[in-house]
Amino acid sequence: MRIYPEVPSLRTRAIVGDLLMLALLVVFAWLGMKVNNTVDDVASLGRGVQDAGNSVRDGFTQAGDALGNVPLVGGDLSGALRDAGEATGGSAVAAGRQGELAIEELAQLLGWLTFLIPSALLLLGALPRRIRKIRQLNVAARVLSAENEEQRRLLAMRAAFSLPFGTLLNYTRDPFGDLQAGNYDALLSAVYEDCGLLAPAGGNMAGAGFEPA
Repeated sequence: MRIYPEVPSLRTRAIVGDLLMLALLVVFAWLGMKVNNTVDDVASLGRGVQDAGNSVRDGFTQAGDALGNVPLVGGDLSGALRDAGEATGGSAVAAGRQGELAIEELAQLLGWLTFLIPSALLLLGALPRRIRKIRQLNVAARVLSAENEEQRRLLAMRAAFSLPFGTLLNYTRDPFGDLQAGNYDALLSAVYEDCGLLAPAGGNMAGAGFEPA
């Protein structure tokens, strides 16, 4: 199965197009990672809230421990301070953690969307056209075979009557004269290369079939 044309200029163009598409996919992936990392940096705010909450809770806990030895009311004061620390600092820690997780999920979502949306648009625009060209190339490789003089004549007629005259002049100065005289080699080269294929060397088309796709 042929993926690239045999004609050097067409093959180079197809390879460059494929490499450009791969390069764009890499760029989209890099942009997705960049967006993910940039948004994820905002999660540091949630971590800061958690640190502040832990500090407040630890402060109340230490104060409660310090008052725990006070006669009569020490236990009550210690418990009250610990409860107050958990209510204020603990709530802040929980809120900070929840905010951090939400930002991380948002960062991942935005990163994937940044990569997937342009990548999907690129592939939807490029892949069908690329697959169609590969299919046409392989169909042409199957059918463009001249096993006898009559088939050579038919292919030469196809070139003379179907290809633009300016294209034919790149191969012969007198396309119709060549057709009338039975000089088919230049016309056959034109029709092969128009399909992205190279005509068999020496102009000998007999038995020059192509492998099936």
